[in-house]
Amino acid sequence: MTFAEEDLPAVGDAAHSVVLAAQEAGVWVFGGGVASQQASIVATDGIVADGPYPETKAVIGGFAIVDVLSREDALKWAAKFAVACRCAQEVREIMFDPRVLSNEIRADLLQHDKAL
Repeated sequence: MTFAEEDLPAVGDAAHSVVLAAQEAGVWVFGGGVASQQASIVATDGIVADGPYPETKAVIGGFAIVDVLSREDALKWAAKFAVACRCAQEVREIMFDPRVLSNEIRADLLQHDKAL
């Protein structure tokens, strides 16, 4: 993010407006700011280690999860957040768990995937 500290309230308001738009559109799932860049790694044996520490200036400031039917739709929402937050957005796809979806929703998603 490259803006003056005094612009932070305006950036927050702009980001909140995008969240409200996503809620109104029915695509908002969850999101929030990341409190710290500190991470912990929990190994399969339960041992906890600090790290990894990013060797770059790029950090994760927050995240937004939207439920849309296409990558193109996700990119459109990311573009709205990029403008509001004044920084680039990384887009990743989260796989759904088909065991928790109704047969109707699962059929719709599978049909959509075939169309792509």
